[in-house]
Amino acid sequence: MSGARAALLREWLANPWTRLGARDMLATGLGIAAWGMVTGVAMVKTGLPAPLAVFMSLVVYAGSAQLAVLPLLAAGAPLWVIWLTAACVNLRFVIFSSMWRSYFAHLPRWHRLWLGYFSGDVIFVAFLKRFPKAEPAPEQVPYFWGSAASNWLAWQVPSIAGIVLANAIPLSWGLGFAGVLALLGILLSMLGDRTSWLATLVACTAAIAAFALPLKLNILVAIVAAVAAGLGAEAAARALHRSRQRAQGPAA
Repeated sequence: MSGARAALLREWLANPWTRLGARDMLATGLGIAAWGMVTGVAMVKTGLPAPLAVFMSLVVYAGSAQLAVLPLLAAGAPLWVIWLTAACVNLRFVIFSSMWRSYFAHLPRWHRLWLGYFSGDVIFVAFLKRFPKAEPAPEQVPYFWGSAASNWLAWQVPSIAGIVLANAIPLSWGLGFAGVLALLGILLSMLGDRTSWLATLVACTAAIAAFALPLKLNILVAIVAAVAAGLGAEAAARALHRSRQRAQGPAA
């Protein structure tokens, strides 16, 4: 059995689509690594024991959610606030999974569950650029896993390094600022249409306007406002498209 698994692993590594997926992640790998290290350091500096921080990094595997709940944990916020914040931050994965279904619905459930765990923002964007047509193709699975393996390592290795070395890394290194720059770089690479730009601007405005709220609830307000703006913009665009089609119908 181990020999068969080794052969499958060699076949997967030799697949050109696997290597292409891994290469596509190199463009954002440095930003992901900086973000992961900042998150690892932040977990320990917030007061989490190193083993629990490693467990959180491996199981949660969602940098934005981890960073969002850390101030709440430090402030002793109610558990429902922590869970609600993490859920709202990760709402985008509901949208991602609905779109992944067009490509991976034919796979076994256990396989789709692993796809859900390894799914990420940059993987989603890179995948749709390579496969804009929402239908299954044999090269999609190796491409996804090549991207996922590269992205997972780019996150977990620096994150765990940050956890282990947190007390040895001085604040003068300015890792927090480096993490902000990494996040901005990743964010800008994902803003490809008017809807995403609108949602981003609304989120920034709402976060600043609600900054005085306790327990960092301005983050939750910003997420809700951004989701509402994005959904509203998408609905308006679909309505405009349908009205144009009806207007062009008789002329055709």
